[in-house]
Amino acid sequence: MKNLLSVLKISVPDKIFIKDPETSVLGKKIIENSILLIHEIGFECFTFKKLGTKIGSNESSIYRYFESKYKLLLYLTSWYWAWLEYQLVIETFSISDVNKKLEKAITVITRTIKEDDNFSHINKRLLNNIIINESSKSFLTKAVDKDNEEGYFEVYKRVITRISTMILAVNKKYPFALSLASTIIEGSLHQNYLKEHFPLITNTQTKETPTNFFIHLVKHSIK
Repeated sequence: MKNLLSVLKISVPDKIFIKDPETSVLGKKIIENSILLIHEIGFECFTFKKLGTKIGSNESSIYRYFESKYKLLLYLTSWYWAWLEYQLVIETFSISDVNKKLEKAITVITRTIKEDDNFSHINKRLLNNIIINESSKSFLTKAVDKDNEEGYFEVYKRVITRISTMILAVNKKYPFALSLASTIIEGSLHQNYLKEHFPLITNTQTKETPTNFFIHLVKHSIK
């Protein structure tokens, strides 16, 4: 799997960016350091001017890749879901038992992200933290319907559809497959947020992880 991932290219909807940052050294530097900076100061305080200072480049050079910091956040979230989709496909394709396949899929979606050597300019652990804390800002906007029509959330929706298909493979009569799939994905982010910031109102601590909770929830929902 490691060798396969090393040659994969993560595809992000091309309407999100002006120039694909994966095609140049500067573009990769923008992505790498935007993750570091957003993780450090938060999306609200993040600006292209601050990013330009961090990478030693003019602010205008960043605008050649993204028209706004919102589009950059859309890029990061789309990249994350596309990367997670690869994990999902690769780690479940050889599992024939539908129950084990679904359980593995839930594990991939909800587990703690560890750093690896693939896509070395992107710190997946820090990006996961950004997704937990900031990803809702990419769609909780007045322009969400227009952005959806433009295909900005294509990868995110595709991951949900994959999970719902696995749910239906276990129980084809279950009427809420898409709702349950989206609950797993968004709920995992929320539980990880609570675990970090509001630990007294979640059971997902060291022993009972978000993965344990969602496996339990799904098994009892679709049996």
